[in-house]
Amino acid sequence: PKTARILRDGLEVEVSADAIVVGDHIVVRPGEKVPVDGILLEGYSAVDESMLTGESLPVDKKPNDPVTGASLNKNGTFTFSATKVGNDTVLAHIINMVDEAQSSKAPIQKIVDKVSGYFIPFVLVAAIMTFNFWFFILGFQLNYLYKPIIYAVSVLVVACPCALGLATPTAMMVGMGKGAQRGILIKNGEMLERACKIDMVVLDKTGTLTTGKPEVTDVFFFGTGANPQTERELVLLAATAERKSEHPLGVAIYEMGKKQSTEMEMTSSQAFEAIPGKGIAAVLNERSVFIGTENLMADNAIPCGIADKVLSDLRAGGKTAVLMAVDGNLVAVFALMDKVKESASSAVAALLKMGIQVCMLTGDNELTARAVAKNIGIGHVIAQVLPQHKADEVMKFRQQGKVVAMVGDGINDAPALAAADLGFAIGTGTDVAIEIGDIVLLRESLMTIPEAIRLSRKTMRKIKQNLFWAFIYNIMGIPFAAAGRLNPIIAAAAMAFSSISVVLNSLRIGHFKGDTKSPLV
Repeated sequence: PKTARILRDGLEVEVSADAIVVGDHIVVRPGEKVPVDGILLEGYSAVDESMLTGESLPVDKKPNDPVTGASLNKNGTFTFSATKVGNDTVLAHIINMVDEAQSSKAPIQKIVDKVSGYFIPFVLVAAIMTFNFWFFILGFQLNYLYKPIIYAVSVLVVACPCALGLATPTAMMVGMGKGAQRGILIKNGEMLERACKIDMVVLDKTGTLTTGKPEVTDVFFFGTGANPQTERELVLLAATAERKSEHPLGVAIYEMGKKQSTEMEMTSSQAFEAIPGKGIAAVLNERSVFIGTENLMADNAIPCGIADKVLSDLRAGGKTAVLMAVDGNLVAVFALMDKVKESASSAVAALLKMGIQVCMLTGDNELTARAVAKNIGIGHVIAQVLPQHKADEVMKFRQQGKVVAMVGDGINDAPALAAADLGFAIGTGTDVAIEIGDIVLLRESLMTIPEAIRLSRKTMRKIKQNLFWAFIYNIMGIPFAAAGRLNPIIAAAAMAFSSISVVLNSLRIGHFKGDTKSPLV
């Protein structure tokens, strides 16, 4: 939009969209476009974000939800605070990335450039030899000079490497443009070419295969008897301890405790430490609290035998168990379930059908990880991997000779994304993962992963077809021209037709369909 309504001293003032600054409060009414990126403050609405994600269904927005510039407000009026303006907005970043990607060269283009470097001198030599052959060897007199010249010119015209130069960039531009339309942002031509060679996809679990928003389903208490007051106190203690945690499991425990208490009841912890891959340690009211994995409990010499059966049953059911100890004693086990994304099973099935191996990488314990993987259809699982070791697991696959793609969304996935041959970053994830990822998937659906690979395969097939036709015209045309069987007019028409055929063949990539029923080219 060219203009926007911002609040100044409680009044709506219409200003140019270029005049918006970070922190401005902006009002958006039904049917209007969101001018910049921001966080919704007041109101509720459904926003059409298809320009960004390709998804046709509007997304419900409520206070504290992000809104993106250029998306369309369907119904409801809301006020939001601007967080990113100008060249910092998501749309501006997408435009810059697409511009850079379409101007980049794929490795195959570099090969074509090298071939062209030899091809052009060859054609010049062929034209000179044609002239010499017709003029000197066959003994044409000076009054017949025009024929050797015409035949030599015919060689030059029919061998014009226009089609050869168009073969790769036209297909790359159409392929990347189609990817952007489908919510697949490919950062450069090299990544588009590399995607067609992938033979193994490694998927992070939390936030990638699952929604990343686990919920507490059950709480098991130990040593509290039937005292509900004591149980409530433990839940409150756990929620207070997890208040500063940024881990999805910790946030889920905090949210559960918040529903059963008030903010006033949650006192600040006197000490807090997040232990990566294991849990947290905190001190509240001079009580030592540990919440996390069995490894955390073992590190602090806290016996967990009393919970063995509970833990076994939870893991068999695909739930994640979080243990809680107070003053050196195990007092509770929280059972959490992270909902699997609807598109996970179909995406894995599509990858397997394409002949690509699939592996799930997670920090969860073996039993829980395998239960989730079984529901999705993944046979290869690597569990209990600490964040800093994810990249090591990816490198192991590469050392086995596999071309590996890593799919992740979190900060802890960033090293693995960088270590893989190709990194797929979920667009709804963290800025770090998106920055490092080679391909950014703007849509929530995991079907964009096989779509991106199929798009790469189709684009590379079109490039090879283009190169074939470009070379075949030259290989067939040069002998005819040198033999005097092709005048310059026909040679020019053949050369033009070869360029047109390359462009039209590249444009066929635009008919690419993203559904799983499309040919796995």
